[in-house]
Amino acid sequence: MSGTSTTIDDVAERSAAGRLAASPPVAEGTTTEDAADARFAAALDRAVTATRGTLAQYLASSAARAGSAGPQVVDLWQDLGDQAGGKLVRPRLALAAYLGLGGHDLGAVVPVAAAQELLHTAMLVHDDLLDHDESRRGRPNLAGTTRSRLAGSGIGGARAEVQVQAAALLGGDLAISGAFELVLASTAHPRDRIEVTRQLVRAVQAAVAGEVLDVSGQLRAPLDVDPAQVAELKTATYTCVVPLVSGAILAGADRSVRARLEECGRALGIAFQLVDDLLGVFGDPRVTGKSAVSDLREGKRTLLLAATYRRAAPADVVLLDQHVGRADLTERDAAVVREIMRRTGAPEAVRGSVTRYLDEARAGAAGLPGPLGRYLTGLADSFAERVA
Repeated sequence: MSGTSTTIDDVAERSAAGRLAASPPVAEGTTTEDAADARFAAALDRAVTATRGTLAQYLASSAARAGSAGPQVVDLWQDLGDQAGGKLVRPRLALAAYLGLGGHDLGAVVPVAAAQELLHTAMLVHDDLLDHDESRRGRPNLAGTTRSRLAGSGIGGARAEVQVQAAALLGGDLAISGAFELVLASTAHPRDRIEVTRQLVRAVQAAVAGEVLDVSGQLRAPLDVDPAQVAELKTATYTCVVPLVSGAILAGADRSVRARLEECGRALGIAFQLVDDLLGVFGDPRVTGKSAVSDLREGKRTLLLAATYRRAAPADVVLLDQHVGRADLTERDAAVVREIMRRTGAPEAVRGSVTRYLDEARAGAAGLPGPLGRYLTGLADSFAERVA
């Protein structure tokens, strides 16, 4: 894989959105398609900027309102504010669907877009808690920040552990509640706000189901877990499907358009998760911001691991059983596992699956209105280029 980070966030910001945003100003000789893409990109940029401001304002005002409850609650909101924001990929998808389907009222869509990002923040906080991680992309996450704050007050050991876990659990809960509160701030018709709220409920329930399958999968043999199902539930639904469908609901799109967005979003989300799993073993931590050993220590039941077991010689299966899932796995032992994976051709098999899912995403995007369809197709194309 290339030295460039290949997460959904990076690809969406640098590639698909960048491709449209880089469109030249409309000039003589510019095609109608180019002009439409340029207008769409400019509108999307304005909407993303508005969303970033709305999210920051909401988190700041929530921290201020929490003052009466005590400084610990203020800390939680402020720590969420420090972790939220990022590349705003999920808001971008909601905004792109809304604008691409004829929506024009930012007051209706921006709070909903901000809600997608705050829900994502909640998922990250809870996921890090489950994975016992206290940093993300080289920076302390909410749990890590809490531990540092406690250490500064002389609190450590078991006493700190309880506080750190509680902060991560409750901070994620706060972010989920905030996502629903943001939807209530939308100026959209109450009927549409209810529909979007149902989508948020769907996103939370799917993500929880995916996390349960992911965690409990460690108790099952690698070939007894369906990695695509886990990816769809844990990642694709809340990352791609719900933002796209939410934007479509606000724009008044019919069910056939929503179905195409479902198809496209599901395929994109699964492809992104499969590549994330590749990066979790073969990526450069200095580029990806994530360990290249933790997934192997956890024994995470990914398509990469399943493909390896399915293709491995008996002697290699013995080595895999010895190393995968060991909490004390060393980098040297991880290198042994990586070599077995390469020898079996498992990474290439996963890339083949990614290509098929991206083809499905393109097929779903093909029937969508001009700029939106090209936006989503460009996202799939750029992702394919970076995993080749």
